[in-house]
Amino acid sequence: MPTDPINLADARPKKSACPICGRPAVPEAKPFCSKRCADVDLSRWLGGVYRVPAGEQDDKAGAEKFDEDP
Repeated sequence: MPTDPINLADARPKKSACPICGRPAVPEAKPFCSKRCADVDLSRWLGGVYRVPAGEQDDKAGAEKFDEDP
């Protein structure tokens, strides 16, 4: 095990920051700092602010799958 202080600092777990406000995350609401920030994030997902990109190719492949007769 290395005893170099620089290497030990790199081995410690890094504190994660809340993706909404940047404060340190707490275990009860991880990865957020509070229930409020978790609710803000959920509201953004439900409101369509965040979107998972889907290519046209993905849509065609999915449609063909459902068009096939069993």
